[in-house]
Amino acid sequence: MSWPHKDLLDVSQLSRDDVAVVMKTAASFREINARPVKKVPTLKGRSVVLFFAEPSTRTKTSFDMAGKRLSADTFALTKSGSSLVKGESLKDTVLTLLAMNPDAIVIRHGESGAAAFVAERVSCAVINAGDGRHAHPTQALLDAFTLLEKWGTLADKTVCILGDIAHSRVARSNVILLSMLGANVRLCGPRTLLPPSVDGWGVEVHSDLKKAVAGAHAVMCLRLQLERQQAGLLPDLREYAGRFCLSSATLTGADPDVKVLHPGPINRGIEISSELADAGQSLILDQVASGVAVRMALLHLFITRKDRGDKE
Repeated sequence: MSWPHKDLLDVSQLSRDDVAVVMKTAASFREINARPVKKVPTLKGRSVVLFFAEPSTRTKTSFDMAGKRLSADTFALTKSGSSLVKGESLKDTVLTLLAMNPDAIVIRHGESGAAAFVAERVSCAVINAGDGRHAHPTQALLDAFTLLEKWGTLADKTVCILGDIAHSRVARSNVILLSMLGANVRLCGPRTLLPPSVDGWGVEVHSDLKKAVAGAHAVMCLRLQLERQQAGLLPDLREYAGRFCLSSATLTGADPDVKVLHPGPINRGIEISSELADAGQSLILDQVASGVAVRMALLHLFITRKDRGDKE
């Protein structure tokens, strides 16, 4: 099998065949995560740098766990623990890391395009774990994997993405990937939290929650990214929750077997009710479990590509 990519910067670079390879590989690694001893020697002797210049629980931990379960050595670096806080440039930090000869760098950064900036300057694989508002490809892949595990296909399924679309890299990557896989994607949020370019995204756009979820097979809530917002985009959190908090009551018009997702972290009672977040139809913890399997697949594909003689 040939894997043609050096880096993963966004899902837009992947073909449907590429996505199928990731899904198939993730399914094979999912079995490892169910074993009493959750470790294989696939990446023994390889090293992965986890360079997270923004806070993360799920993504960072699942990449760390994914690497360790494949027997790779993982090394975590945060902004507060790096020379970035001393004024060192991103370029010099990355070149320093490269001199240590890692096999992959997983990077999260607050600036859009940071992952591409790094990828252009290093010879090892670079995997984007979220850059500014631009992209979060591994989240989109694990979301698709989670839904495919339940449905087998996304063709003719309607998925509503709800919340702070304007500041969400998760929404952008999911619109691309879910649409590619045949889903009908809808976006819903207050007009102040929809990007100006959203009408050109090729998806349905709503500011009425009931209309947005009508007949939907899945609803993906997004976190309100208050740290990225300017003042005035929301009157107050209570008003937002009153109009856009997902609950059993606001889901009454959705498909009877509707699934609920959230990339986390969750603000309960604001983006989603506690009752619904913990309900049987919630796939939130399934997403977390999927994240380990998908990230195992990605580390395997990107690190071992040269072993198989793949070309740039």
